[in-house]
Amino acid sequence: MSSGALLPKPQMRGLLAKRLRVHIVGAFIVALGVAAAYKFGVAEPRKKAYAEFYRNYDSMKDFEEMRKAGVFQSAK
Repeated sequence: MSSGALLPKPQMRGLLAKRLRVHIVGAFIVALGVAAAYKFGVAEPRKKAYAEFYRNYDSMKDFEEMRKAGVFQSAK
């Protein structure tokens, strides 16, 4: 009995293209997942936090507090 008869022949033609196709699709799906996670986990909460901060922000009040604290050299 020959061991060559028991083993199937390896696929040689188109192996790189087949594997690349699988890996490119996988990489695309992972990239979409990471982008969605970043958008909804980081970007959206950050936008909401900035919107909430600037909704009630008084720049003149902040300036006066910094001026009284001595932060500015030219505004006494």
